[in-house]
This record gives sequence, C-alpha cells and structure tokens, in this order.
Amino acid sequence: MLSTQSLPLIEATLPLVGERMPEIAKNFYSRMFAAHPELFDGLFSRSNQKNGSQQQALAGSIAVFATHLVKNPDTTPEAMLSRIAHKHVSLDIQPEQYDVVYKYLFEAIADELSDVITAEIAGAWTEVYWLMAHALIKLEKGLYAGAGNNTPLAPWIVIGKDPAGTDALTFTLEPADDTTPALALPGQYVSVTVAMQDGIRQVRQYSLSAGTATTRVFTAKLDAEGEVSPALHRDAQLGDTLLLSNPCGDVTLAEGDTPLILASAGIGCTPSASILRSLALGKSQREVKVLHAENNLGGWALREQMNEDVALLEAAELELWLEIPSEGAHEGFMSLDDVTIPENASIYLCGPLPFMRSLRSQALASGVPAHRIHYEIFGPDLWLAGA
Repeated sequence: MLSTQSLPLIEATLPLVGERMPEIAKNFYSRMFAAHPELFDGLFSRSNQKNGSQQQALAGSIAVFATHLVKNPDTTPEAMLSRIAHKHVSLDIQPEQYDVVYKYLFEAIADELSDVITAEIAGAWTEVYWLMAHALIKLEKGLYAGAGNNTPLAPWIVIGKDPAGTDALTFTLEPADDTTPALALPGQYVSVTVAMQDGIRQVRQYSLSAGTATTRVFTAKLDAEGEVSPALHRDAQLGDTLLLSNPCGDVTLAEGDTPLILASAGIGCTPSASILRSLALGKSQREVKVLHAENNLGGWALREQMNEDVALLEAAELELWLEIPSEGAHEGFMSLDDVTIPENASIYLCGPLPFMRSLRSQALASGVPAHRIHYEIFGPDLWLAGA
C-alpha cells in the first residue's frame, strides 16, 4: 500500500520520472556493471544489454508499477509482478540482490533527476521501489518453496539433438544428478545456461516443447545476432551437461473443458506444442483450434509433432498461414477475420511482439475478454502484462 504522504509526490513526479526513466535505466546498468562485472556471468544477458531491450524492460516495469499505485494505492499489478517473479526464479535471483539493485538504481535516479530531486521525492520513490521489491520477493519465495526441490539450477545431460525445421534444433535432456525434477506445466519454460567461448556464462529462456516427468525437451531457433543459440547449435553435443532452471512461467494451460485457441508464429509454436502435447496425452475432449503462422512450410520447427497431436484429438483442427504459399495454407499473415471463435474460448498467443499485438487486438474486437487472452514473451518483457 502506497502511503498517503508518498502518493501525491509520486503522482506529481511520475510524468517526469517516466520521461527520464530510459536514461535512468541506462545510467543504472552502467553503474552496476562497472561495480559488479561478475553479474554478466550466468545472470544478465549481454545481448539484451547491447540492444537496449533490458533497459526498456526495467524502465517499463517501474513506470507501470508506479502508475498502478497512483491509480490503485491499495493494490499491486499482480499479472506483471507474477511474470517478473517467474523470470527471476528461473535465474535464481535472491532477496539480497534487491539491495544491490536499489543502491545503483537510486544513485542513477539522483544523477538523472539532480535538477529536481528532493529528500521527500527520493523517499517517495524509495517507497515505490521497496513495495515492488518486497512483493516480488514474497512471490519468488513461494515459487522456490513450491518447486519440490531445493536446487533452482541443476545439471542436465544432453541425450538428444535433432533438427527441427530449417533453422532450429530440439534438445532432449535427462538429469545429471539426484535432484528431484520439478513438475513442468504445459506452456512453461526453463532457463538454459551456456558457457561462451570467452568463458562467460550466458542464460536464455526456452519454452519446453515436450518432455516427460524426468526429461526436458526444448527447441532453440538459431539467432545469428544472439549468443546462446549459436553456442547451443555449435557446441552442445550428446553427453554434454547444461545447467537448467526449474520450469517457470505463469502462462500455462488452465484446467477445464472450455474451448482453446493456440495461436503462434515462428518459434513461438513451442509453448503451443507443449500445451497441445499435454492435451493429446490426456485424450482431451476440449475443442481446440491450432493457428500457426510461418514464413515457409520448411521453417515450421515443430510441424510433425503438432500435426500428430492434432490428429490424436477428436475436437482439434489446425490452420496454417504462410508468407510463401503452399497448398492447404492461407497466404500471408495470420488473421482472425475468418476464424470462428467459440464461445468462452481462451486464447494463448506466442510469437513476435507485432504478431501478438495484432492478434490480441483482433481477439478483443471479436468480443473475447482480456482475461481470456494469454501471451508469452521470449526475452525481456517489452510489452508489459495488462497491455
């Protein structure tokens, strides 16, 4: 709950802080990494720092949180906090690390707002920070406790490395030690830690595309501009050990018998494939519409798996959109214009941000309520929960 003393100060300064937050975020990361360069080893992404997406995500999350407190002083933006907490748990973030962030973030705020900052304003924004931090710490504590083991990051052995489409590989792994594997829910992801050629470990989140209680299966598309996927494609071999987090992510298949629409584009098919596989294994009777968009048929990473699972379900159908035409597929970009959306359907989206924005807008225009539209983000969340 935001105090009555801080509320008017936050309300008055929010426009200025929001305007300057991108520069504050850059200043913050510069200060923190100068003092703690080791944070790049196994925690922060060098690629996301280089392209600016991590700075944008930090700025956006703080601005959204503060805006919510101004409008709703007695509550917090639960959807956004849940998404951040799951990401933090996948990285094994611990409570004491919030103190490190606070130190350098508020040094950056004092620097970038030196023309207007007062002790009262600094105190109000300190309150906002710790309200957000403590809310996250509480959520993360619950997620760690519910994992079923005390090892947030554990070694797994690569037992399969198979082509998936034209530019992706599917990796299958089994435990390398006696850590009890945490339950993986359909739609969740794991963090994968990979050593770079310079010895620095980098982390990437990959949605689980299949698997059993004792295996992990994820499909990694090659990103020539990234660090982790090229290293996985080039260096990870059968018998090698990778460090994986427990499964995380709050965009998971909800129980029930209402209809489902799984809409994906590109490598965004991985969480859809995981949900579809769970439905097939459970011999679900739910009505399921699988919608997928791809540049060309050969690039569809999980084409065989998804087609097989659709065939196993009595009430499932699949529609495909291709930019390069192929028989049986729609030409061009995906549209819901000619898709009949069943009553009470829940929609799950995963793919590039423009794709998800477009599909979400179309679904809302069709009358689907926002709470029935779920989406998964790869990388820093530049499109915050509740958008």
